[in-house]
Amino acid sequence: MTTAPESPEGDMLRVFQSKDEVKAYYDKIARVYDLLAEHTEQPMREKGLARLAAQPGDQVLEIGCGTGHCLVELAKAVGPSGTVHGIDISDAMLSLSRALLEETGLAGRVELHRGDGARMPYPDDSFDGVFTSFTLELFDTPEIPVVLAEVKRVLKPGGRLAVVSLSKEGKQGLVMRAFEWTHKHFPNLMDCRPIYVRRAIEAAGFSVIDYDLDHMWVPVAIVLASR
Repeated sequence: MTTAPESPEGDMLRVFQSKDEVKAYYDKIARVYDLLAEHTEQPMREKGLARLAAQPGDQVLEIGCGTGHCLVELAKAVGPSGTVHGIDISDAMLSLSRALLEETGLAGRVELHRGDGARMPYPDDSFDGVFTSFTLELFDTPEIPVVLAEVKRVLKPGGRLAVVSLSKEGKQGLVMRAFEWTHKHFPNLMDCRPIYVRRAIEAAGFSVIDYDLDHMWVPVAIVLASR
């Protein structure tokens, strides 16, 4: 398990697009999203899914379910006695998720909902586990604690949260500076930015069980926490 020093949040960029702009962007790129990102993101997602370790019979939620690849893995893990819920802001992404679930014969185990992770429709204490990958960093800085409070609300006591996110922790090199420069000046092309993942999760009242810092082109935090 890797640890890294953290620095003040003042150097963390804000999000420059509205929710409507984010939705329109993902509706537009949904059909090419896997070509653009899945190859690099998939190994990180798999590590996050392994940390969550969904079990047969579990009730599990994925926030920002995208094109549905993690929904498939979660549905396999919870088995016929469990249920997976997926929420995403993009209709086009949900359409692709639905098609993939039908293709894999797992649609009966998964319920999809178009919505916002900061205002979720699920009752309190609903889920054994919540998974989210490359999504928390899409929320603006003041909204990250709101999302995590919603996660805490819908998790059962002792429930598990697994987060995979671009991270401001770790090596801050030229690639990171270029990434953040692009986000700041061309947010329609680079809508996300690295955040202080572990700090946000702990500040929301979760207990961190496992924390790993991996790398794609920038650092990626993989965090398992419990309510």
